[in-house]
Amino acid sequence: MRRSPGPEERQRDPERSKQQLLDAAVVEFGAHGFSGARVGEIAARAGVNKQLISYYFGGKEGLYRAVADRWRASEPTVVEGAESFGEVVGAYARTSIKKPDLLRLLVREAVDRDTGALDPEGQRARFQAMIDDFRRRQSDGELAADLDASYTGLALFGLACAPVVFPQIARALGLDPEAADFTDRYAAEVARLVSHLKD
Repeated sequence: MRRSPGPEERQRDPERSKQQLLDAAVVEFGAHGFSGARVGEIAARAGVNKQLISYYFGGKEGLYRAVADRWRASEPTVVEGAESFGEVVGAYARTSIKKPDLLRLLVREAVDRDTGALDPEGQRARFQAMIDDFRRRQSDGELAADLDASYTGLALFGLACAPVVFPQIARALGLDPEAADFTDRYAAEVARLVSHLKD
């Protein structure tokens, strides 16, 4: 939903304006992809002047990169407190369900094959670090030695994202992705399932 700034917000607060734009951008990019997103819609959703997108981020592409940078910066908090391999994947599942717009943005990239706005080298490096962690866990016995870490990583990424990407399939299976306890139950089931991948 779009929002209008309240009287107390009409005085410019740069940090708050940036965060509002980033929050609105995730929703807009997730719904329409990079090419289809409109800076006017992002600004209206954030309740700020659209000139601020150029002022703070250098334009639409800079805003898109800033969304990715914010996610990368916050990613370590996703797995905070998660120790076992299952808990790590369960934590990603919980975050995917609680913050679906970011996942929708990734899906839009795939559907639109619209990856030019993001840094592919940075993305590769991030996922390489994930695979390195998988291999370390494999050598510790948390992942069976006969499983390929890259293929397993892709499959587990899909597992963590499934309720957001395929809510209709969840409903067809008799699950309610909108239920209050769904997120915690799904994250726990994911953690349990991954624990069975041990040697």
